Order: sequence, then C-alpha cells, then structure tokens
Amino acid sequence: MELPMARSAEVCLRISAILVLIVTTCVAAFDTQTELVLSVIEKKASYRDVNALKILVYVTSAAAGYNFLQLCKYPASAFFGRNLIKGSYINFAWVCFLLDQIAVYIIFAANSAAFQGCMVALTGVDAFQWMKACDKFTRFCIQMGGALLCGYLASILMALMASVSAYRLFSMYSPNWFLRLKTK
Repeated sequence: MELPMARSAEVCLRISAILVLIVTTCVAAFDTQTELVLSVIEKKASYRDVNALKILVYVTSAAAGYNFLQLCKYPASAFFGRNLIKGSYINFAWVCFLLDQIAVYIIFAANSAAFQGCMVALTGVDAFQWMKACDKFTRFCIQMGGALLCGYLASILMALMASVSAYRLFSMYSPNWFLRLKTK
C-alpha cells in the first residue's frame, strides 16, 4: 500500500526542510552586531531585541526537531509495516497529516511575524517614535533578511511535504466511495 515514490519524495523534502530550518535558526540566533553610539556607548543588536525573532528561533528549531522525528518513523514502519492493522495505520497517517499541516502554518506565522518586526526596524514608526535600526546595524539587518528568506523557503518545503502527506493519506481511500478504505 505504501507508495515508494511518495516515501522518497517525503524523505528528500524532510531532509531539505531540516537543513534549511537549521540554517534559519543558526543565522538568526548567531547574528549580532555591535556599534558605537555617540562614540561612547556600545549598542548591540541581536535576535533577543525583537520578541518575534526569539519566537522564530524557537519555532524553527522545534520544527527541525519535528521533521527529524518524522524521519525516524521510516525504520519503524519498515520493521512493523506488515504487522500494523489497517485501522491503526490510517490513524497514524491522519495524525502525521494533521501535524504536518500545523507545522506549516506555525512556521509561516512565525516567519511573517518576524518579517513584520524586521520591517519596523527597517522603516521605523514615527507615531511611536521608533527609529530606524537598520541605518546603524546594516549587516545585522541584511543577515536577518537572509534568515527570513530561508524561513520562507522552509515554509514552502514544508507545504510541499504536507501535500505529499495528504497524497499518502487520501490514496488509502477508495475513489468510488466516500471515506471508504480501499480493499486489496
């Protein structure tokens, strides 16, 4: 019942997503820049200055761990694949599908919130008297933009992964009958 092409596509997408999520986490977490303000005071910019960037670091590292755990299911499914009863396998497929959907939306939301925070740092907000931070911390802003691009790439990879997960789930159902499993 398992489709080998869907399995290999999911493995490749998960490995790619893990790598991109790790790059996003590392670039965002280790990006710092120190500048002299008024030739006396040192000001340091890091991801801890914006709460959305902290959340981005936590969410991307958790998503990389989730994808790694999803990769670990393949040796178990190969070992226990014949012994699983059909009902438990379909429930497992539903859980994986729903978790993949949730992970995609959370990664996209964290990246969008971080992007909004970075746009405030780039343009400033006159109504709140927030100054433009990217005029002083140019390298930090450029590297954070790279981290956000990697985060959106990870969102796209995870959306593709969720579509493969949906394909694997719904290929277990009969095309002729509504929500009836295929018979052998």
